[in-house]
Amino acid sequence: MSARRFLNVILRMLFKIVLKLEIAGMENVPRQGPLILMINHVNFLDPVLTVGLMPRGVTAFSKIETLGYPVLGFFIRLYGVVRVRRGEVDRRALHRAIETLGRGEAFLIAPEGTRSHQGRLQPARHGIAYIALRTGATILPVAIWGQERFFANVKRLRRTRVHIRIGKPFRFAPGNVGRDELRALTREAMYQLAALLPPEYRGVYSDLDKASTDFLVLEAEEG
Repeated sequence: MSARRFLNVILRMLFKIVLKLEIAGMENVPRQGPLILMINHVNFLDPVLTVGLMPRGVTAFSKIETLGYPVLGFFIRLYGVVRVRRGEVDRRALHRAIETLGRGEAFLIAPEGTRSHQGRLQPARHGIAYIALRTGATILPVAIWGQERFFANVKRLRRTRVHIRIGKPFRFAPGNVGRDELRALTREAMYQLAALLPPEYRGVYSDLDKASTDFLVLEAEEG
C-alpha cells in the first residue's frame, strides 16, 4: 500500500470520529483522465476532506508555510503537494500543476485562493481557467459546508456535521482567450460551484440568475 493510500485510510478513520459526513454525488467523479477538483475554501478541512475521500489519488497546492509545521508538514509532504507562494503569481507552481494534469492525474484547486473562514464564497482568481485551458482537463465542482463550525465543536467535544455535494463534471470550450475571457470562464465555473451550496454560502455568487454556460461544455451535452 502506498503512503498516500495508507494516509487516506487513517484520515477516513479520523473523519468518523470527529465528523458526521453527508456526501452526495460521488458517482460523478471521473475515475480516469486529467481532472481538476474545484472546491470552496473555508478552512484546512476542505482540501483534507477532498483528498482523503476521493476514489482516486489527488494532488493539491500547499502554501510553503504549511510545509514547515512540525507534524502537519510531514504528512502533507507524503501526499506530494505542489508548493505555492501566496500573494504572487507562482509560475513554477502553475507549471507543476499543468504537468500533473498532463499525466492524466487529478489536481485540487481552490479558486478563491485563500480561506473565507465564515463560509461565503469570495471572488475567484483566474488560475483555474488558465490551467484548465492549457490541459483540457475536466473540472469537477465540489461544494463543502458546515466545516466552519469545526473548531467551536471540537472545544465542546462535539462532532461536526459536514455536507459534501459533488456536481456534474464540465470542461471549458477550447479556444484562444484573453484576460476578459479568463474572467468570464472563471465566473461561469464559480456559479457551477455556487449552485451546489445553500444560498447563505454563495457569497459574491449568490445571484444564480447571473449564471451562464457560454464557455462550458457540460458532460451531459457530450453524452
